[in-house]
Amino acid sequence: MYNIVNKINELEIRTNENISNSKSTNTLRAYRSDIKSYEIFCASLNLKPFPSEPKTVSLFVTHISETCKYSTIKRKLAAIKITHSLSNMYLDLKNPIISQNLNGIKKKIGIFQRAKKPLSIEDLKKVVNIIDKEKKTEKKLRNKALILTGFCGAFRRSELVDLNIEDLDFSKEGVKIFIKKSKTDQSGEGMIKAIPYLDNINICPVTNLKKWINYLNSNNLNKKKIFDMSDKNVALIIKRYIKNIGLDPNKYSGHSLRSGFATATAENGAEEREIMSMTGHKSSQMVRRYIHEGNLFQNNALKKINQKF
Repeated sequence: MYNIVNKINELEIRTNENISNSKSTNTLRAYRSDIKSYEIFCASLNLKPFPSEPKTVSLFVTHISETCKYSTIKRKLAAIKITHSLSNMYLDLKNPIISQNLNGIKKKIGIFQRAKKPLSIEDLKKVVNIIDKEKKTEKKLRNKALILTGFCGAFRRSELVDLNIEDLDFSKEGVKIFIKKSKTDQSGEGMIKAIPYLDNINICPVTNLKKWINYLNSNNLNKKKIFDMSDKNVALIIKRYIKNIGLDPNKYSGHSLRSGFATATAENGAEEREIMSMTGHKSSQMVRRYIHEGNLFQNNALKKINQKF
């Protein structure tokens, strides 16, 4: 009997680990924050958070709609629903008091999300020029390789900080980079991104990635991770250089490298499937948005009557 209990406990622990691994670290962090805010709200009104009454959830939705985007509201609802499910509690988000309230909020605040601005190629060059002036060699080589690889490989910041040296395969054409797992690949199938050499050596991601790795090896800095930092640090580094070139850092984020690649390649005629093969998007919806934004001026109807003015 004792062995059976131990076996069940062991399986429960491993099961909880598997459940945790089913979501990205950032998603789990957001969910924990969402649940905490829900519990604080319930406590302030002397309401029971778990198991939740549909009315309680609906009141919470109304409360956060004053400050949250629609996508954030949906994520918080998902966190509440998942918490119920994992504790064998039932919550029906389709209950009219929740769903109709949500529909009303959607019409009121809208679902359009103003994304962070993509980094243009011209601004990328300005950032590189700033990095070249860094006094510390390690900082200069690391940040230059980080930003150029992030942009030219359309990387998410979580993918960048997860890269190991053994994930790289250099050749005469460029470098193949193996991505073990990403936001749209939670099952861990992986994908390979190929970045070719660029004619401009100073801004070439392959050349600068080699320089950074050579520096690590020559200084016996045999770190497993190529960029030994958190994904938050990636965003902070980008924002700092954005500020240094005279732009508003609040309008940019770590995602600006990835969206910058998609927008720039779309502006220069890259097809949807070509962009998706690098970004790793499973759906074309987001990529089409990048293409649309990249072509806002090229395909502008006003250009047809420009000569009339």
